[in-house]
Amino acid sequence: MNSFSLEKSFYSRASMYSFIVLLFLFITMFLGTNQFKHIDLALSGYMVAAAICFIGLVYRIVAFAVRPATRRVDRRSRKNLKDKTRKRRSWKAIVVTLFENIVLQKFIFKRGLYRGIQHMLVAYGCIGSFAITFGLVFGWFHFELVDPNHYAVSVLGLKPFVMDVEGWIAFMIYNGLNWTAAMCLIGLSMMFYRRIKDRDLQVTQRFEFDLVPLFILLAVTLTGLALTMSAVLFHGALYMTISMIHQLTVITLLIYFPFGKLFHFPLRPLAIAVPLNYQVGEDIPMHNCKRCGTSYAAQEQIEDVVSILKDNSFDLQLEDGSYLAEYCWDCRRKLRAMRQMNMLNPRTKDPYAPIDTNTGISMPGFSKKKA
Repeated sequence: MNSFSLEKSFYSRASMYSFIVLLFLFITMFLGTNQFKHIDLALSGYMVAAAICFIGLVYRIVAFAVRPATRRVDRRSRKNLKDKTRKRRSWKAIVVTLFENIVLQKFIFKRGLYRGIQHMLVAYGCIGSFAITFGLVFGWFHFELVDPNHYAVSVLGLKPFVMDVEGWIAFMIYNGLNWTAAMCLIGLSMMFYRRIKDRDLQVTQRFEFDLVPLFILLAVTLTGLALTMSAVLFHGALYMTISMIHQLTVITLLIYFPFGKLFHFPLRPLAIAVPLNYQVGEDIPMHNCKRCGTSYAAQEQIEDVVSILKDNSFDLQLEDGSYLAEYCWDCRRKLRAMRQMNMLNPRTKDPYAPIDTNTGISMPGFSKKKA
């Protein structure tokens, strides 16, 4: 059965992929919990919210994938990965881009050291928190008591190692969410400080898009740390109340995640398509500007830009049949200025004659160059 016949069994492509994801979660949960023998019912609310989160992510990713631009880049990526002459270069571009964008996050450090540090703290804090939360909620790993002094770590039914209850490894694992929460708290504090002090940012930011996700993350972080403080410092005072509030904030975050600003996180790895498809090198055909002849981009990139704009009925085709994307940046600016001043009008024979602009205003022509 091919993918097309399988898709016809479902209402839509999004529903098909949602079913596959939920089936994957069910199977891994079956393996991780030893046939559902180690399910923690206290985490059932998180589990339902996490499942909704995954369905929302699938829906958004499928909606993103059917866009003309995404389809074009996807076809180009598949073609380049199959090209034997470019396979080595393509895989190298994927590894380097993932390492620089995801691990080192160079794209944000280019905007400033302060922004890079705050973004890295929140990013790694969220990645660690999600990994631990999903692992516990879906039973991908849990702890089994071997004897009064040792725990066995079970990962999808396997037991890779046994740890001492009082050892430093157990201490690091038990406080995993506390470490990630501390990272998020420091990063979020830096973000709020920047948004309070930067007046230029205050003009462009939107409360519902830029600040709401930060408040949700802050609520999850503070209530999570409050649970530890209640258990360690205050002998469990108000622990159940704080636990319910924390669960509410986490569920809110999980349901909000696919539909708000935080959705950029699962899309960020797709940035590998740019160096993968539009590399510049001696063996890559380059496009020359139709006006000045300068090489400024890969031929494949210009072809894709023209095709994508056509699919969106925004082709920017000029009178001579060429497209604006086929001109370099300098020539595009010149063409725009000449069009605004009506200098492309074929009736204008003398380049130094007075100019009748498109706004109906007559302006003097450009003076001749001195001998």
